[in-house]
Amino acid sequence: MTDRDASQLVSWLYVDMNSYFASVEQELDPALRGKPVAVVPLLADSTCCIAVSYEGKAFGVKTGTLVGEARRLCPAMKFIVGDHVNYVNYHNKIVEAVESCVPVDSVCSIDEMACRLTGYQQDVKVAADLAAKIKAVIRGTVGSSLRCSIGLGPNRYLAKIAGDMKKPDGFTVIRPCDLPQALYSLKVRDLTGVGAKMEARLNAQGLHTLQQLLALTPEEMRKAWNSVSGEEMWHLLRGEQLVERVSEQKSISHSHVLPPELRNKAGAMRILKKLTDKAATRLRKEGFFASGIQIYARFTGQDGWQARCNLMETQDTLAFIDAIKALWKEIPAGQVFAVGVALYGLVPEAYHAPSLFEDQRRCQLTRTLDKLNEKFGKDILHYGATHESAGLVPLRIAFTRIPEADEG
Repeated sequence: MTDRDASQLVSWLYVDMNSYFASVEQELDPALRGKPVAVVPLLADSTCCIAVSYEGKAFGVKTGTLVGEARRLCPAMKFIVGDHVNYVNYHNKIVEAVESCVPVDSVCSIDEMACRLTGYQQDVKVAADLAAKIKAVIRGTVGSSLRCSIGLGPNRYLAKIAGDMKKPDGFTVIRPCDLPQALYSLKVRDLTGVGAKMEARLNAQGLHTLQQLLALTPEEMRKAWNSVSGEEMWHLLRGEQLVERVSEQKSISHSHVLPPELRNKAGAMRILKKLTDKAATRLRKEGFFASGIQIYARFTGQDGWQARCNLMETQDTLAFIDAIKALWKEIPAGQVFAVGVALYGLVPEAYHAPSLFEDQRRCQLTRTLDKLNEKFGKDILHYGATHESAGLVPLRIAFTRIPEADEG
C-alpha cells in the first residue's frame, strides 16, 4: 500500500444545518414551504427574529432583525413562535441520521456537529461521498425541508469554516495543501470566535484582512487577542490539530470535605454551589467551554454516589448551577461527608461555535463579574444563586494541580 500524501487528506467533517429553526417549522407545516418564515420568541414588533428561512433572507431579513423591521422588509413574512421541544426532537433525529453514516465526535450546538475522519475516510473522494450520503439520509429520513452545509478540513475549526463558505446546502473542502490561500477571501469577521468587539480590536491594530492576520507570528496573535486563544487560532488557521493539547486537561474539578455543621443535604448543596462557581471561574480563566458536568458525594460510613449530564457547550455559572440542582434531586438518603464537582468535555474558546440559545448579555455579565472579583477580591460580587455559599470554601492545595494565587 502506497503512503498517502498528508497534504491532500482531511481529518474532520462538519455538519451545519441551514436556517435550522425555520426549516423545522417548514417541515412541520407544508404550507410554509417555499415561503418567507421567521421564528420569534413571541409575537411582538419589539422582539427580534431568532431564525429566518432563506426565502426571508432574500428580502434582507436576518437573525437579530426586529420583527417590525422584518414586516417592513417583507410584508409576506410568516412569523412563528419557536417551540424548542420540536427543535430538540429534530436535533436528536439528525444526530441519529448522521451517526448512521459516520460517528459523531461532538455535538457543537443544536444545529451543528463534528465528525472525526479516520483511515480511508480521510481521502477527499471518500469524505465527499460521506457528505453526500449524510445530506441524503437527513432529507430522506428526517425531513425533506432540512438542508445542511458540510465542510471538510484538516481540523475541526477549518472544517467549520469550510461549511460556512457555501450556504444553503453547500459543500466545501479545505485541504492542508490549500492553505493559507483558501482563507484569503474571508473577512476577519468570518472566523468563528471573532465577533464585533474582537473585529474592532483587530482593526484598531491595523488588522483588516485574513492575509494580514496570517502573516503574524504566534506571539503576535496572542498579543492581538490579548489571550492564549490568539495563539491557538494561529495553529488552527494552519490546519494543525489541537486535540493533544486539549486532552492534556480532560476536566476541571473541585471537592471539599464538609465541616460537621454542614453534613446534611442543605449544607452540602451550599458547598457544592460554591465549588461549581469556582470551577466555572477557572474554566473561563483558562479559556475553555464545558459540555458536561458531574457531581459526586461521599456518605459517612457508606459508598459514594455520583451523577452527570451533558450540556450544550457553556461557560455560564448559572447554567452549571441549574444542572447540579437537577442532578442533586437524585441523591440517596444518608449523611453527606464530602462533595465534589467536575466540568468535562472541555473545548478551547477558539473551537466553540456559539449557539442561538446563548445569552450574550449574561456572558458579558459573567466576564464583568470575573474582572471585578479579580481586581477587588473574591466574592466582592456574586450571583444570588451562590450568595449563601460565599466564603464557605477556603483555598486548598491539590495534589494534581497548584491553584492560582488569586483563587478563592
